[in-house]
Amino acid sequence: MTEYWRNFQENNIEYKKTSQPQSFYFCDNKKDADECAELVVKKIKQATSPSVWWFKKFNEPFPKVGDVAIVTNWKGNPKAIIRTTKVEIVKYKSITPEYALIEGEGDKTLEYWKKVHWIYYQNEMKEFNEFPTEDMEIVCEYFKIIW
Repeated sequence: MTEYWRNFQENNIEYKKTSQPQSFYFCDNKKDADECAELVVKKIKQATSPSVWWFKKFNEPFPKVGDVAIVTNWKGNPKAIIRTTKVEIVKYKSITPEYALIEGEGDKTLEYWKKVHWIYYQNEMKEFNEFPTEDMEIVCEYFKIIW
């Protein structure tokens, strides 16, 4: 990971003094994580949708415009570097077809987005005996690939 970041810095002088950012994979399983990483590389996936619940439950800071992160596959191999361009808090029930298209997963429809994300939110909450709702807030984080 360090070598990947250094290579990026050597080719992007404006990041020369920037500390290596967090790295992460999308989703909660190998198949989806690897697919999402490839969608980012292809510039199809340009957003992600963690729950506000998750940030609050684990006392994590919310993303902000300008944040940089390294996207990996399930095994932790770096695939891309992204920069956050916009962050919105939106209720699950208010996610739009346009947003589902920008997130770029599956067939890119709102129906697909709602189905797979509902399952994801159920999975992340179940160990705490909590459940998603139509009114739950979602962090819609838009990003651009920069490497």
